[in-house]
Amino acid sequence: MLAAQAHEDPDAAAPARRPLRVAGIDPELGFGGGEVQVLGLTLELLRRGHRAEIFCDPRGQLMERARGVGVNCYPLSIRNSIDIRAGLRLRGMLAADDYDIVHFHTARAHALAPYARGLVGARVVTRRMDYRPNRLFAPWLYNHSVEGVAAISEGVTAALTEAGVDRSRIAIIPSGIDETRFRPPSPAERDAARARWALATGDFAIGAVGALEPRKGHRVMLAALAKLSGGAENRASERPFRCLVAGDGSIREMLINETRGLGVEGRVRFIGRVEDTRELLWALDLFVMPSLKEGLGVALLEAMGCGLACIASNVGGAGAAVADGCGIAVRPGDTGALADAIARMIASDDARRELGTAARARVIERYTLGASAEATLKFYFKSLQNAGWGI
Repeated sequence: MLAAQAHEDPDAAAPARRPLRVAGIDPELGFGGGEVQVLGLTLELLRRGHRAEIFCDPRGQLMERARGVGVNCYPLSIRNSIDIRAGLRLRGMLAADDYDIVHFHTARAHALAPYARGLVGARVVTRRMDYRPNRLFAPWLYNHSVEGVAAISEGVTAALTEAGVDRSRIAIIPSGIDETRFRPPSPAERDAARARWALATGDFAIGAVGALEPRKGHRVMLAALAKLSGGAENRASERPFRCLVAGDGSIREMLINETRGLGVEGRVRFIGRVEDTRELLWALDLFVMPSLKEGLGVALLEAMGCGLACIASNVGGAGAAVADGCGIAVRPGDTGALADAIARMIASDDARRELGTAARARVIERYTLGASAEATLKFYFKSLQNAGWGI
């Protein structure tokens, strides 16, 4: 069985002894934090001399972006978790080649794991969400259909074990970002970014990046902003603030209507999907991630890498990311605590700069793409050993 906490046990598996052949499976149409990780990992594996390819939906953004940077992609559409046609197609493609690892990156992809049995050295799956999977199917899907499970945080690990997944099969491998790209801006870069978003010199810019879905907690953030801008409770009145919300999703119109009801429509702008989040992060003074559920949060890590002070809900791995003076963790759904934290950041430039510096150092220490890829390679080799595959 796979040794637990691979990232804390550097001797759990030897470094790569020969180039691996890795098939990554991600059939999602959108391009969220998970897809950022899939593409980043694939590029890191290629850079290290391995053969890494992606099986993805030809209509999806992942295929477009991956092919745009030279990654080999193969079309694989998956309608649902019982898509037999997709399973047989995957089996045929795997049988036509010789892969060491097939890595399932999403729940729909994971449902196809049985079709890869006997065709590859090891099947592994990454779990990114901190809600508990179905207790009826989880033990079989995670304990028997794959040789190893990667969880991106302790919170995700806890949700898996609560559903009956054997803890010894889980390796914790946090998400990672390109710290050379997501870095603090120069004064000129910051000025250009603020001009891009029409921010005035005195505006305090708050930002949030994420899908506009209930689990992301945007309603909590809007209510907190209303506390800061309303009547006698306006503790931030001496410095005008603006909030830029990047992302799209099913509750966009509801959130826009809510800003009107709360009286903050003049302070909050919904800017839609942003192709390059760094353009937004460089313009901000504060990043907020008010999620009610979250595995870890790639957007949070990118903000930290840019040297931003960050406030995050204490869910999944987000609380650990900002712990020990690297940000502020608040109880999920606690409007008052979030309003208080934002007010403190508006009031103190020194405290904000201190948190931003610590956040950047935390990313360099724990959350780089290189560190994530290295931990994943050790995970691959350990999984191959456990499967009895010659390496």
